Amino acid sequence: MAQTLPAAIAWWARMRGDQPVVILNGDVLTYAAYKAWSDRVAAMLIADGLEPGDRVAICSANSLAYVALIMGIIRAGGIANPVNFRYTTREIADLCETTEPRFAFAADDHIERMAAAGLAPRAMSEIDALRTGAPAILDRDVDPDAPVVIIATSGSTAKPKGVVFTHRTMTAYASNWALEETTSGPGSRIISLAPLNTSAGFVQLIHYGIQGCTLYMLPQFVAADALRLIEQEKINCFGAVPAFFEFIAALPEFAEADVSSLRYATAGGARVGRQLMDTWRAKGVTIRQIYGQTEVGGNATIMPEHLATDSPDKCGWGGLFNDLRVVRPDGSDCDPGEAGEILLRAPGMMVGYWRNPEETTKAIRNGWLYSGDIGKLDEQGLLTFVDRMKDLIISGGLNISAAEIERVVCEFPGVIEALAIAAPDPRFGETPLVVYHGDVEVDVTALIEYCGTNLSNYKIPRYVAFSPEPLPRLATGKLSKPALRQLYAGAHKRLTRVR
Repeated sequence: MAQTLPAAIAWWARMRGDQPVVILNGDVLTYAAYKAWSDRVAAMLIADGLEPGDRVAICSANSLAYVALIMGIIRAGGIANPVNFRYTTREIADLCETTEPRFAFAADDHIERMAAAGLAPRAMSEIDALRTGAPAILDRDVDPDAPVVIIATSGSTAKPKGVVFTHRTMTAYASNWALEETTSGPGSRIISLAPLNTSAGFVQLIHYGIQGCTLYMLPQFVAADALRLIEQEKINCFGAVPAFFEFIAALPEFAEADVSSLRYATAGGARVGRQLMDTWRAKGVTIRQIYGQTEVGGNATIMPEHLATDSPDKCGWGGLFNDLRVVRPDGSDCDPGEAGEILLRAPGMMVGYWRNPEETTKAIRNGWLYSGDIGKLDEQGLLTFVDRMKDLIISGGLNISAAEIERVVCEFPGVIEALAIAAPDPRFGETPLVVYHGDVEVDVTALIEYCGTNLSNYKIPRYVAFSPEPLPRLATGKLSKPALRQLYAGAHKRLTRVR
């Protein structure tokens, strides 16, 4: 099992068996217990008929059983298929229509929706029951180049695409950043905020597990709880959207807080402002801007600590083995300071989109991942993120496909066409704003209820605007989102918030 995820966990189970790998709500899972539990899960799945390459859907909030199930699936040679626990029945069906899971597991409060989506979910209590027991004997080897997970990602398409990682890509990603960043290593303590069904949550579990770290999983972000955890547990690494750092800094107790244990603080999803940087620098912590996306494995760049203070909004260079370019539409490299599309090449990149060769070919060309994002490099080669070419709304660190919202809104009676754009939000950074055109105004309350039935809560528009005129279009006839953004800049200030 050379260069596989179970091999890495088995190593730390021998080297640091009593060290926690995950702590959640005070419940501790050590590396030794993690290996034993996931081995028992793998043995059960194999006995139940799981074959290498079979997908296993999981719909649950973060739990230690979820952690064990993921590694058990992978140890058995299966492919983890995380399902967003916020998804509606329709969204679950859309996702699993492509992945076709052989097995499914769900927490009790998600079983009904999974069943309504056409799956036959088993209760997570089955996994809980395997936490203790006799050691499992496994004789199934796994292929380092075999897929281990399909992670749904929201982008410019109306339905999520499935990003595929293998043992080799995920171990390469962790090794790449372990060589680059010596601030996180065996024994380091990490705060993990993201659900395991997201790329951030899943990759953090695997990344830091491979490195022999301890993850403190928080069910939700509460600024006072996060600050207390940093102080009491001497947290070493914390990554979040800038707004979360701002919320912590705004606490009255922050002035006297001891955050000196933080050696590695990163922010993504929005720019780090000068005031925020200076506030944390006064406490001895440098917030370092990152740039990344699911398709490249996670982080693609991290701003070097010694340069971050002077340029808080820059995203840095790539990792030790990451390559980075910014190109013009003709593929030629941009000059320093010239904006163009960001191209990435890294050992931890996805191998492609699940059963979607057309989108894979668009995204990966000649070994380079075309990010769909706009950036520019300075004379030192440091990246500054400029804008997204893709229609993506990032709300509280969660990616929302504008196309998915538009698809649902356009199904509502009376709506002829609609566009979704990002509106500023003091809590989440961005939130969806929908502009629709129809012959007459529709019942907005009913529209929001319809969205609530077909979209996860965080995707539901918080602002809705009616346009009596057709929405702006490009010369090609396509709807023009840039023109709409210009027309509705600041519209959230005059619109009534609908939810």
